[in-house]
Amino acid sequence: MHAIITLILGFVFGLGLIISGMTNPDKVLNFLTFNQQWDGSLIIVMAVAMVIMMGAWFWMSKKGTPLFNDKLSLSDLKKVDTRLITGSILFGLGWGLSGVCPGPGLVQLVSLKTEFWLFFASVLGGMWLTKKV
Repeated sequence: MHAIITLILGFVFGLGLIISGMTNPDKVLNFLTFNQQWDGSLIIVMAVAMVIMMGAWFWMSKKGTPLFNDKLSLSDLKKVDTRLITGSILFGLGWGLSGVCPGPGLVQLVSLKTEFWLFFASVLGGMWLTKKV
């Protein structure tokens, strides 16, 4: 049952990315670039996502346990180091230059376009490299 719920939620998330236009690199680049073609519509997408998350977090904090698990599992990593900062900069540069974030990039794999497969291979390569360094 857990796998089915995860699949449904992933599908809804991917559908939301497609409908909002976040899987379109041009739309994302137009949001990230302040010029005559600036497109601020993604602010609404982010605001709605934040409101939904805040509501879910508030509800879960009152309930005490997550809906689909026995306990809440949060990371206890609090260290901000050079590795985290370097990774964040590289992630931001990659996203800003390509207009593709890993989530929407994963959704775009179904389009079978070469650029998204190359992007995803690069993400996997970066993850592999991180384990080696």
